[in-house]
Amino acid sequence: MFAGVTDQKIDLPALPTAKGAGFNSYENQHDPRCHPETRVKLLHQITAWADDPQGECIFWLNGMAGTGKSTISRTVAQLFDERKELGASFFFKRGEGDRGHAASFWTTVTDQLIHKLPCLAPHVRSVIEADPAIIGKTMRDQFEKLLLQPLEKMAVDPQNPLKVLVVVDALDECDREEDVRVIIDLMSQSKDLKSVRLKFFATSRPELPIRLGFEDIRGRYKDLVLQQIPQPIIEHDISIFIHDQLSRIRDEYNKTVPRHRKLPEDWPSQTKVRVLVKMAIPLFIFAATACRFISERRYGGAGPDERLTKILEYQARGQKDNLDATYLPVLDQLLVGITDSAKDTVVKEFRDIVGSIIILASPLSTAALARLIRVPKRVIDDRLDLLHSVLSVPSELDTPVRLLHLSFRDFLLDPEKRKANPFWIDEKESNSKLATHCLQLMSTDDNLKKDICDLQTPGRLRTEVDQQTIDGCLPVDIQYACLYWVYHLKESKDMIQDGESVHHFLERHFLHWLEAMSLTGRISESIRLIDELQSVVDVSSDQCHALAIANRKN
Repeated sequence: MFAGVTDQKIDLPALPTAKGAGFNSYENQHDPRCHPETRVKLLHQITAWADDPQGECIFWLNGMAGTGKSTISRTVAQLFDERKELGASFFFKRGEGDRGHAASFWTTVTDQLIHKLPCLAPHVRSVIEADPAIIGKTMRDQFEKLLLQPLEKMAVDPQNPLKVLVVVDALDECDREEDVRVIIDLMSQSKDLKSVRLKFFATSRPELPIRLGFEDIRGRYKDLVLQQIPQPIIEHDISIFIHDQLSRIRDEYNKTVPRHRKLPEDWPSQTKVRVLVKMAIPLFIFAATACRFISERRYGGAGPDERLTKILEYQARGQKDNLDATYLPVLDQLLVGITDSAKDTVVKEFRDIVGSIIILASPLSTAALARLIRVPKRVIDDRLDLLHSVLSVPSELDTPVRLLHLSFRDFLLDPEKRKANPFWIDEKESNSKLATHCLQLMSTDDNLKKDICDLQTPGRLRTEVDQQTIDGCLPVDIQYACLYWVYHLKESKDMIQDGESVHHFLERHFLHWLEAMSLTGRISESIRLIDELQSVVDVSSDQCHALAIANRKN
């Protein structure tokens, strides 16, 4: 417990943090925790490891997609938060802006730790004052100077060191393999701390770069593979979850329908539940998606029993791929009862809309997405109505649409499913379309221009411009286009030539783009993007200078 260290005032320059990275952030508040009767033995193992003063400094929980790693991470974070022993949490998530890479990882962890251990603040402040550029330096520098050294300087009882746990979820969703291996190496160095017993609980898929990273620190971590947990335990936990969810679905459905339509108290039959459980093993994501699908009330008036039957049909077909059985029942509903030509339209709109959503570098609301990809908002809303089982579609106008689980993205982009899955999405083509949409948005209707906020005062500092003015002149969709057009261009692997849209955009709007990046507070990001742009478009530094001169005429 952080006793005796929480009564100091925090006084520290703002550290860059990844929005929504914490387990209890607003964005994650509805994400599930483990059912109290599931994962009991596993959670006991994790608690025993955390409490063992001689235990390894890292617990690596790994498992294939959909086995419940993030749910376990949230449960562990909440458990230790309630024990006042959680120092920080960082939930990586691809396609969620700063949560998809490691640039703000250690600064986010440090910022959270300071709020739990305010006595860290003066030591971190001293580091920043001595080296203001530290927040942009290597992860190793940030870890050693912002975290390790300040922790060593804390005034604590050496005979009774503080227990501090940091939860790091989904290392595999960090976009650079090299960064993940560095994070693993740095986490292992917490073993040498004397003032604090700092431990890391980390999860990931067992991908090769991550396995190699842990191999490099052999002896400093404990690991557990989720799918190697005995099948009877997995079956028990999934069965508990499904029984609980289906009982809730039955009760909620019965509250809304007349007596003659109510489901019986013994719905569903134990036979159907057993089949559903067998289909799910070992994927909790199958169980969760199936239950969301069964509970939906948007499927042409079909009730829970009809939707359960629809899922069980995939078992009868001998469906061997768990992800196919997870997601095809949801997607097939989009094509029921329509003509072949209408099916072609639905699939095209799906690829345009959902293909964009799963590829976005940072999530957007349906309103912002509509402006970006030039599809009417009502069309997007209509198409997403049947996809609440696989996407988080908020009712609020400005709240982003999010993936419920990364495996849905994996399923749609899997090149081996290109012929078998009618909803298959070409990742390169989708990135190419988004890059084009970004360029078109920035190039039309004076969306980017000189003095875009009409300040009429050259040299005015960005900090002197209120956020409302910036957001009014640079709406979310235009900010997105400015930030990520280079990313989508790079991911598309398109060949860039003179005289094409990129060339025309740079000739006319290069300085306007830099001004927009500055107004969004991302001028350092624009420098990185120029470096990336040079690798894609082969723009030299001299050409950038020439572009800047040419843009002054516009």
